[in-house]
Amino acid sequence: MLSNTTVSAVESAFNALATTVLSNNARTLEDLVKEMLRPMLKSWLDDNLPNMVERIVKAEIERVSRGR
Repeated sequence: MLSNTTVSAVESAFNALATTVLSNNARTLEDLVKEMLRPMLKSWLDDNLPNMVERIVKAEIERVSRGR
């Protein structure tokens, strides 16, 4: 649908953009997502993990004490 000249120009522009972004800021999208999710995950774990562990340990103790 596009001429070879147009395709080459578009590819060149995107390659230049990618090179500029990566050379100025070597962080990847994955790095940015990890950075954003880390505090949310920490908060969720702080709020939920103690109760989850307590509930699971209690259930396991009950299971073992019944001899199953």
